Amino acid sequence: MSFSSEVKTELCREPVNDPELALAEAYGILLFCNQYTADGLRIVTESAAFAERIPPLFQKAFGVAFDRSPEAQNGGRLIFEIVQREKLTRLLDACGYDARMLISMHLNFGLLETGKARLAFLRGAFLAGGSVTDPEKRYHLELSTSHAAVSREILSVLEECGFRGKTALRNGNYLIYFKQGSEIARLLAALGALEAGERVNTAREQKVSVNKANRRSNCDLANVDKTVAAAQEQLAAIRQLEDAKGLDILPEKLREAALLRRDNPELSLTQLGELCDPPVTKSSFRYRLKKLMELVPDSTNH
Repeated sequence: MSFSSEVKTELCREPVNDPELALAEAYGILLFCNQYTADGLRIVTESAAFAERIPPLFQKAFGVAFDRSPEAQNGGRLIFEIVQREKLTRLLDACGYDARMLISMHLNFGLLETGKARLAFLRGAFLAGGSVTDPEKRYHLELSTSHAAVSREILSVLEECGFRGKTALRNGNYLIYFKQGSEIARLLAALGALEAGERVNTAREQKVSVNKANRRSNCDLANVDKTVAAAQEQLAAIRQLEDAKGLDILPEKLREAALLRRDNPELSLTQLGELCDPPVTKSSFRYRLKKLMELVPDSTNH
């Protein structure tokens, strides 16, 4: 089962008791389903949980039964239809539409006056026309409708609920989408999918941890590369001094530093400082190597 299907299954656990909220959720389904006109209603879904929810929800909201309900799955598609004129008129009347004047759908804000009603409406919209990507792969949640005005007007509903969506057009459908993990997690939780919202947050936290670890690892590798490069340059300078004049002519502390670096190319400055007699700090040993480098013409000071 996909993550999107799991979310819809979780959303369908919400009880269908309150007539006002049932109407708001059913209204969201109508505006985001496959067809809702004065000529007919058609809802197609592959979610068994959503298919079980639709009949009692529409009975509670409109007092109507479907003319066609899925008796068995047909390639995963479950289809509901209403074609009887009397039932369609009842749906249109309940939503505040006049079939004789219906040209394009607009949002009836009168059905969405309370915060609970707005969230119920958005839940229905997601169940009928929404999808969300597995957060372990990427962050993307979208709502798709064939009604241009509805797509624009629903942005204000989302904003009233504390969410800012973006819009796009794809294959003749109007999309509202989100791409921020934190926003998607909050929206899913607000609609009633608390477990799904928590999964998104968990995926976000894991990605943040992995990114931090990667940055730290990259930084460590860069530091190692820098340290190795500096050590190689120091070794080359020491060999040049040794070939030119020998190391015995160097002051005692510089000679000690040169011999320790030459004989222990893999050790860090801290470790080399600890081998000195007496031991010295990392900064002190670095200073000795710097003085050695200054004795070699055209060398870079470190």
